[in-house]
Amino acid sequence: MSDNVVRLQGIVRQSDWFMAALRAARAQGLRDWCIGAGAVRNLVWDHLHGHATPSALSDIDLAYFDLDDLSAARDRALQARLCSLAPGLPWEVTNQAGVHLWFEAYFGHAVAPLCSLEQAVASWPEFATAVGVSLADDDCLHVIAPHGLDDLFAMRIRRNPTRVSEATYRQRIAQKRYRERWPRVLIE
Repeated sequence: MSDNVVRLQGIVRQSDWFMAALRAARAQGLRDWCIGAGAVRNLVWDHLHGHATPSALSDIDLAYFDLDDLSAARDRALQARLCSLAPGLPWEVTNQAGVHLWFEAYFGHAVAPLCSLEQAVASWPEFATAVGVSLADDDCLHVIAPHGLDDLFAMRIRRNPTRVSEATYRQRIAQKRYRERWPRVLIE
């Protein structure tokens, strides 16, 4: 296990809100899931910047992979259960096995179906946010970081070309306004 994985696990365990989110997600009984993207990024960058108050999250992404039920109704039902179990957390639930069904309508270009949760995480927009964390039944933390954790801990934003165009990347950078909350962020 790499030093950065151990470091991330320590930061996660110190966060009451993140651990509560992981417990709520685990209670859904999904086989293959993680909380990732901005929730992990914000947690780590707040920690590295010494922020005592967590940064506001637009959502907490619960990503899971289940080929047996690709319906949007299932995502909505899971999201409703999470909102009742952990109210006050801005949940967004997405079955990564079904992303190809709606991606083109939302983002303007088609994508191939994904084969696993790890492949889904590997396709997320920036390398620093292509990270997920899950909590096993024995309370062990599992980290999914197909591109590693160097960008996350270096506070470096780089486009992941797997699915994000240069134009979409520039738009995300402008929209996210990373440096307002985390002045030490490096944007490439």
